[in-house]
Amino acid sequence: MDLYEGMPESVARAWERGLTSGRAATSRRRLLRAAALAAAGGTLAACGIPPASGSRGDGSARDPDHSRKEKVLDFANWPLYIDVDDRNKKKRPTLDSFERESGIRVRYVEDINDNNEFYGKIKPQLAAGQDTGRDLICLSDWMAGRVIRQGWAQRLEPARMPHAVANLEDRFRTAAHDPGRQYSYPWAGTACIVAYNKKATGGKKVASVRQLLEDESLKGRISMLTEMTDTVGLTLLDMGVDPERFTDRDFDAALARIQRAVDRKQLRRFTGNDYMDELNSGDIAACLAWAGDVVQLRLDNPDIAFTVPDRGYLFGTDDLLVPAKARHRRNAEALIDHYYRPAVAAELAAWVNYICPVTGAQAEMAKTDKALAADPLVFPDASMIAKGKNFRPMSAGEQARYEEKFSQLIGA
Repeated sequence: MDLYEGMPESVARAWERGLTSGRAATSRRRLLRAAALAAAGGTLAACGIPPASGSRGDGSARDPDHSRKEKVLDFANWPLYIDVDDRNKKKRPTLDSFERESGIRVRYVEDINDNNEFYGKIKPQLAAGQDTGRDLICLSDWMAGRVIRQGWAQRLEPARMPHAVANLEDRFRTAAHDPGRQYSYPWAGTACIVAYNKKATGGKKVASVRQLLEDESLKGRISMLTEMTDTVGLTLLDMGVDPERFTDRDFDAALARIQRAVDRKQLRRFTGNDYMDELNSGDIAACLAWAGDVVQLRLDNPDIAFTVPDRGYLFGTDDLLVPAKARHRRNAEALIDHYYRPAVAAELAAWVNYICPVTGAQAEMAKTDKALAADPLVFPDASMIAKGKNFRPMSAGEQARYEEKFSQLIGA
């Protein structure tokens, strides 16, 4: 089956961008992590989460579960999105501890390289009412929402996940794509912010998208992302428009603003993760960046700095959910609950460096790494939390239109 069959050309091009230059592409963050490894040789009723009923959005009966007899779990995740032992890269400490404590053997596969590509892989089975061969998957919030809306996710049972119910941070409990968190729980939070190289800017702070687009001293040395939601979303915020409620006219106005900067050669280029090498070297003085990457760069380069714009930043989550027809939902619920234990969550966050959604993990982190525990890109403070905004859900038609216009802008 052709992955792009029946897909608007503009959306297909966006998928290809994600595979080659988006968050899934090989990045300096991963190279830095690999180098580091080589060198090292509450009550349910009070939480507001409704009880489980059906496995589908339409309330139909649950899919049969075989967890009692089959102590296995197939878990699909993104590459390098889990902790690895410094001395033995085949060991994953938090996953190993789950297997020891639960008696459940986890078949962990890093086969999610892009949301759209992975969706294309499992969609035929889901549409046919078949098991995908995966009991637990990790998808970005907008894609998790699509799976949930189509009735292809199993509703989770809060009673089997006491740690998750009690320790999920309040700001993650409500989500436009999964009201009440009935079907998904965050693996990690994501943030798109402004980053800059202090040496390259001559010590000047870069604090806004406006500065990126208009500051003459940065001309030809700034970049924005090939990810439409992040680049357009942050531009909308800078214009005073809520990316959770924008109109077609707002979207066009944001593109026109970016286009003017392109025409004036203010932008060096649009990038995926490959902005990291140029930001690190100073060839790019400032850019839009993903927070997890910035945390990694700052470990080796003290000139790398970041700003959370006063008007806000793009916030999202990568969510765990159980696909329809998965054989081992209870085993999956047990694993989700394991990662909502504060000590386990802190161990995971220390390795992946993305936003941790677990209450109590920051205190656990402070016992071993006070600097990381104080980093707002991993544990956002109240000020940063208040500035986070999501890009609103899009219909299929909207996505096709927006991606077509954005593709024209970036020359993809």
